[in-house]
Amino acid sequence: MSKDVLKRALITGITGQDGSYLAEFLLEKGYDVFGFERRASNRRRDNIEGILDKIHLISGDLLDQQSLVRAIQEARPDEIYNLASQSFVQESWKQPFYTGQVTGLGTTNVLEAIRNVNSKIKFYQASSSEMFGKALEIPQKETTPFYPRSPYGVAKLYSHWIAMNYRESYDMFACSGILFNHESPRRGLEFVTRKITDGVARIKAGRPYVLELGNLDTKRDWGYAGDYVKAMWLMLQQDKPDDFVIATGETHSIREFLEKAFEAAGIEIESNGKKGVQEEYFRKDTGKLVVKINPEYFRPAEVNILMGDYSKAKRELGWEPQIKFQELVKMMVQSDLNSISKK
Repeated sequence: MSKDVLKRALITGITGQDGSYLAEFLLEKGYDVFGFERRASNRRRDNIEGILDKIHLISGDLLDQQSLVRAIQEARPDEIYNLASQSFVQESWKQPFYTGQVTGLGTTNVLEAIRNVNSKIKFYQASSSEMFGKALEIPQKETTPFYPRSPYGVAKLYSHWIAMNYRESYDMFACSGILFNHESPRRGLEFVTRKITDGVARIKAGRPYVLELGNLDTKRDWGYAGDYVKAMWLMLQQDKPDDFVIATGETHSIREFLEKAFEAAGIEIESNGKKGVQEEYFRKDTGKLVVKINPEYFRPAEVNILMGDYSKAKRELGWEPQIKFQELVKMMVQSDLNSISKK
């Protein structure tokens, strides 16, 4: 390790949206960055392609504690960021057992590995606003009771509580960031925001494409992933471990995201005026159908509104979001338009 390296960090889920932004952020801070990468025949490294020569990748699996122990022994990290999980809510209904194993018990494996190798390592757990689920108050803050409404939310709640238990039982530096929805051009295509911006780009390019969506009235607190990884880092720089809500304090419906995305692409659309599964959107210039509702994309138990209160993070970490909602939508649409034009 060179003399100018400040610290060493190990990131699980480094190839995902958050992992890639965090890796870039830590490299800028002078960290020696290690990534824990799941063993697979087809490894997807698109998000970290630009930094592959600057980081160290270690193969393993959250469900294999010995591989975690070996990774920690090899990386010798000062900080571990646990970002790996089965993170798609809709998929958690199809794979509830697997989601519980990876997203829930996987965190226990990481904490046990830390405890056995070096309990002084600082640990960050990626908690989720989905733990609030059927929100009992608006906005949601650190003291709001949890009410998860999906196997994913339940699994994340287990991880959140197990991190707190290890912190209190073994005097470990374990923090949880309760992150509300955060998006970027690196968001997976299975997530509704990226599904929308990718679909809008296809339509703008003149491709025969119709966006199929679920409940357009669902409201979320959407921020930019690049802003949120800074909050993760700030949590581990404090004197004492604690948990923080990371959000924008604003809520927008999927319908609003959809309309802003078409607006960013310069396409005027209009609704047929119907509600629920009968609603459709058409292009004003051609009259072509561009959006329809598919009941398949409705959740078995819906989470209608999530909005976070990040005042504690602002007060104690000095953190606040930089990228606003409309700017985020434009960024994602432009990125997908650029990708389409290159192809």
